[in-house]
Amino acid sequence: MTDYPVSNAAQAASSAYRLASLDQEFLLGDSTRGVRFQLEYQKAQEALRAYGVVSMLVVFGSARVRENGAGRQAFWYAEARAFGRIASLEGGALGGPPYANVVATGGGPGTMEAANRGAHEAGAPTIGFNITLPREQEPNPYTTPALTFRFHYFAMRKMHFAMHAKALVVFPGGFGTFDELFELLTLSQTGKTPRIPIVLVDQDYWRKVIDWRALRENGMVSADDLGLVEFADDGADAWAILKRAGIDAAPTVNNFPLGGT
Repeated sequence: MTDYPVSNAAQAASSAYRLASLDQEFLLGDSTRGVRFQLEYQKAQEALRAYGVVSMLVVFGSARVRENGAGRQAFWYAEARAFGRIASLEGGALGGPPYANVVATGGGPGTMEAANRGAHEAGAPTIGFNITLPREQEPNPYTTPALTFRFHYFAMRKMHFAMHAKALVVFPGGFGTFDELFELLTLSQTGKTPRIPIVLVDQDYWRKVIDWRALRENGMVSADDLGLVEFADDGADAWAILKRAGIDAAPTVNNFPLGGT
């Protein structure tokens, strides 16, 4: 060590002297927001590639649903669980890598837990894209540990859903479910992603909470736009719709047109 006539401790302890890659205060600052965004893309992408996941069946639905919940909640939970199981058994998520049509959710409780649980019970890998929230969301215990991710940015989380989804199955939900559903509907409507099957489970619920006909009658959407969605009565019906749409076990590359640019 250099024998300076005065101490250099203040310089060595300064935040400016820290390596940038080890300086958390710097990494969490405003100027590095783009870097953090890139890291959230890259970390999940590399993990999915290493595991051999080539496509997903994305399942959305309320985090508030409970297995023994009141009203229709128990039915929704059971049907999301049933869908996760049958889609994993028949869709190509077993026997890999590569793994096709892996059930992917937001990784939390409720409908997400149910779909991951069904896939887990089938012996298939299953993905959880968790998000950091003011009231911390914990991962449910049914996602594959190596495929259990956590995001800060909603936008990057949605991008991962969009990039790999071969189909979207949406169970009843509220604001968060609407947000995720209409994000992917808009991407399909505008051609930003290839058109994929989008199935809404429990059509009584979906026709009650959204007046699809009024959207068309008032010129807000076209008849073709309304054709972007189909309705299913339960989990088995949702899987039957996907099979008719050509969803099978054949591995495919991701759907996102910007993924290679």
